[in-house]
Amino acid sequence: METLFATERTQTLIPRIQEFLEKELYPLETAKYLTGNFSQVEPILQEKRQLVQKAGLWGLHLPEADGGQNLTLCEFGQISEVLATTPFGHYAFNTQAPDIGNVELLHRYAPEPLRQKYLQPLMAGQIRSCFSMTEPEFAGSNPTRLGTTAVKEGDEYVINGHKWFTSSADGAAFAIVMAVTNPEAAPHRRASQILVPLDTPGVTLVRNIPIMGHAGDGWASHAELRYENVRVPQTHLIGTEGAGFLLAQERLGPGRIHHCMRFIGIAERSFDLMCRYAAQRELSEGTYLGDQQLIQGFIAESRAEIDAARLLVLRTARQIDEQGAAATRDAISTIKFFTANMMLRVLDRAIQTHGALGLTNDTVLAYWYAHERAARIYDGADEVHKAALARSILKGYGLDVRRTK
Repeated sequence: METLFATERTQTLIPRIQEFLEKELYPLETAKYLTGNFSQVEPILQEKRQLVQKAGLWGLHLPEADGGQNLTLCEFGQISEVLATTPFGHYAFNTQAPDIGNVELLHRYAPEPLRQKYLQPLMAGQIRSCFSMTEPEFAGSNPTRLGTTAVKEGDEYVINGHKWFTSSADGAAFAIVMAVTNPEAAPHRRASQILVPLDTPGVTLVRNIPIMGHAGDGWASHAELRYENVRVPQTHLIGTEGAGFLLAQERLGPGRIHHCMRFIGIAERSFDLMCRYAAQRELSEGTYLGDQQLIQGFIAESRAEIDAARLLVLRTARQIDEQGAAATRDAISTIKFFTANMMLRVLDRAIQTHGALGLTNDTVLAYWYAHERAARIYDGADEVHKAALARSILKGYGLDVRRTK
């Protein structure tokens, strides 16, 4: 826990959450459940969810009126770090992506009928959702270029398009789909967000895309989807027409805090496993792995990097709480590439320290190594964030760097 940003609520909640994780979830980190096939562990996690609810720790990010704790982004970020120390933490507490971002969107912009039909069961953990934006035919680094269209016919939208990396679509009740509704508008005003129930005729889940050889299933998967003449009422529009890009950016600001604190949680747990193994693994009689200067270097560098990243992210979270995401744009870009790379370095050191054991599913390290390399790509590749940050900095020096056309 970072005392500089601690509050009375985090000081009360975090020890309780940590105790729950160690007792109920860490024991599930076995070769049987770390395969990426979420269906194997989901029934057990449903039981753990009931325990979370009984403990009064359910949906901590929600407003008090919806059963949450009304936490600030900075407070929830600290809790997100703790939940991330196991792959099952966020799901067990119903704070997992992409649902947490969709909850925020529906809370703010969905009309009341959609809130009743989809938001309420989503907050209760009765259904799951997904966010369908990225397309294989267009570079994800430029989200203003989309091929998916939503054309008005009568009182409906007719949606046609091809999406992929729609995380957690397998088994989800609905998707929030980014589609072009205003093709003649400026690039940032062409797309809208529309709620599409995934049992609507014309929606096809083509496949769960293999990631490092593992397709996974259920919540822990990334789907390729086709929308072919999919008809939904125009009342399924989220916000206003043409505001899709703006809503996506609004969703991504807090979302990047969630992601970055999750990266820190993964790094912190990897660091703990590395130190434990270094202190216990005997190389020869009376000589331990931790006696080696190179391993000591791993430990020292990792400690410094994790602490630096945490301070940077929590400072950014507090700025978003106080000033909003738009005013914090540069800091948001900074934490994304800085924290993702830090996590991967710490994770790699932890695996190297464990030797061959680190490559197996007997620890959680190999699971994270396979699934978290994507951290440098999704929600904006490193290169995109670095370029955006550099342009902003150089503008302060009088150089207005134009985007590459």
